[in-house]
Amino acid sequence: MTYELRTYTANPGRMDALMARFRDNTINLFIEHNMKSLGYWTPVGTDDVLVYILEHDGDPTANWAAFAADQRWIDAKAASEADGALTAKIESVMLEGTDLYPIADTK
Repeated sequence: MTYELRTYTANPGRMDALMARFRDNTINLFIEHNMKSLGYWTPVGTDDVLVYILEHDGDPTANWAAFAADQRWIDAKAASEADGALTAKIESVMLEGTDLYPIADTK
């Protein structure tokens, strides 16, 4: 299993719209494209950063390609960014489990 740690920095004044897009569209589309959300966080002391972890079933590159090509995502992204881009920066780190500590069964 591959995990992905993603960090989004929202453009000024756009965090609420970013959260709404995840809540209303993105999370459900992730599920359909073999990406399971394990959790979403906002770092203490910040009001413009969203951090989350995905569990990929299968190849992460293929999962993201299918997600990006999904017309529902294309439409949701366009609608949410009618007044400008929601994010200033997106960072991604792919992670593999180690034998140091068992990873909780998230199925």
